[in-house]
Amino acid sequence: MPPAVSDAGPLIHLSQVGQLHLLRELFDVIHITRRVKEEAADTGVELGYEDARTVKAAIGEGWIIVRDVPDEVAATVELLAEDENISTTDAETLLLASMNGTENVLIDEKILSNLARMRGLKIWSTWTVLLEALGRGLVEVSDIESAIAELAERRHKLTPEQAREILEAAKLVSSKRKE
Repeated sequence: MPPAVSDAGPLIHLSQVGQLHLLRELFDVIHITRRVKEEAADTGVELGYEDARTVKAAIGEGWIIVRDVPDEVAATVELLAEDENISTTDAETLLLASMNGTENVLIDEKILSNLARMRGLKIWSTWTVLLEALGRGLVEVSDIESAIAELAERRHKLTPEQAREILEAAKLVSSKRKE
């Protein structure tokens, strides 16, 4: 199982639907920046969010590892963020993946996904993680249906058409798994 670098979105979303543990099944380890930790765990714990506690527990267990972006890269982070009109946190995530030689990046944001692809990285969104887990028999189609419903309630940016496409893909993956 390869390692991965993660942005906050997939950690938060998978935790919200009770499926954060799938990352442990799919990857050796998940690396995150200190800023991603603040976004996905620290701030949420302060606000009393259960999903943030789950992320913080995974960090405590050691399978999500917080990595510092070296100070000498700070100027590159700022330049990348400004040039690509992305947040400093997102720029750090991309640079951490490049610095680690990690090809797998967990990202839900479209702009960031496109930038990562341009850098030759393999993108794993919340949905590709769930579909991969389905293909490996770690979840069922009903789990993906529940995730779609749960995240819709939390105002996840998923259109009805995207939800339908994900569900169709889940049914296809499930039928192939049973063959």
